[in-house]
Amino acid sequence: MAPKFAILDDYQGIACAHFAHLESRIDIATFPDTLDPRDPAQQDALVQRLQPFDVVLAMRERTPFSAQTLAALPNLRLLLTTGTRNLSLDLQACTDRGIPVAGTEGRPPGVNSTVQHTWALILALARHVARDDAAVKQGGWQGSLGINLSGKTLALLGLGKLGSQVGKIAVQAFGMNVLAWSTNLTQAKADAQAQEQGLPAGSFVVAPSKADFLARADVLSVHHVLSDRSRVIIGAADLAMLQPTAMIVNTSRGPLIDEPALLETLNAGRIRGVALDVFDPEPLPLNSPWRTTAWGQDGRSEVLLTPHMGYGEEELLHGWYREVAENLEQWLDRRELLRKMN
Repeated sequence: MAPKFAILDDYQGIACAHFAHLESRIDIATFPDTLDPRDPAQQDALVQRLQPFDVVLAMRERTPFSAQTLAALPNLRLLLTTGTRNLSLDLQACTDRGIPVAGTEGRPPGVNSTVQHTWALILALARHVARDDAAVKQGGWQGSLGINLSGKTLALLGLGKLGSQVGKIAVQAFGMNVLAWSTNLTQAKADAQAQEQGLPAGSFVVAPSKADFLARADVLSVHHVLSDRSRVIIGAADLAMLQPTAMIVNTSRGPLIDEPALLETLNAGRIRGVALDVFDPEPLPLNSPWRTTAWGQDGRSEVLLTPHMGYGEEELLHGWYREVAENLEQWLDRRELLRKMN
């Protein structure tokens, strides 16, 4: 019998075309609706769904694979994923069970997709693009005023590759001041990142403290890796330090910010607004207050939402699926896997 192959969480329905040439060799099934294994009922449903399959493709971190889940999938012989790493996969458990894991590499050249999306959110929030679009389509006209970003302070929480690319655009395109902070960030490291981006040393200034960093932020942009230590790195006390005119943009991970505290801050209108591309859980439940609250009304802050589209780029996702198909063919031909992760 042909091996069974499950494609998970292909929200746009674009994956199957990349595996069409393998249909005579493998049985393909797609499951675009995400199940969250943190919910016991959904965990049971996930196991029942995947038990028949020899090969599973996980799109990024949409469906985690813990040791518990892997132990309940006796037929699983290959786990494929997209991207160069996937922190939601228990690689040690895969290794212990003899399940190889392989990822992808390809990214289009130029400015990173998430960096571009970050700036789309910053500008859309600063210029009220979503609000004004809705007003015009409903017969209205001007009712809001945009914010000039020039001379403002962009505060980068995390100054890795993505944060520094966002900072470069702030300096070169908008003449913004760039302030940075993370637990172990030094000015020497910030200068090295600036020079990596073709900017002079001192272009990114490291705040002397987290409190100073937050108090000076006009736009707080989050670019931090999520870990047990960084979870809720922005809590209620941190949000209280922001200026009333501050804006937050998060294209990194939802749990980096204390969600109940953020909702309380926004409901009270204590900052100008927030633009979010990431949440916990994902996809957002239909009854989530992010979906159901009348944001920007009755004293509430502005809220702009996108459905985790920072990496949702045509060239990137199609490239990933092509690489996965290449690896699947390698496996079917009993050849060495490419881009192994364990």
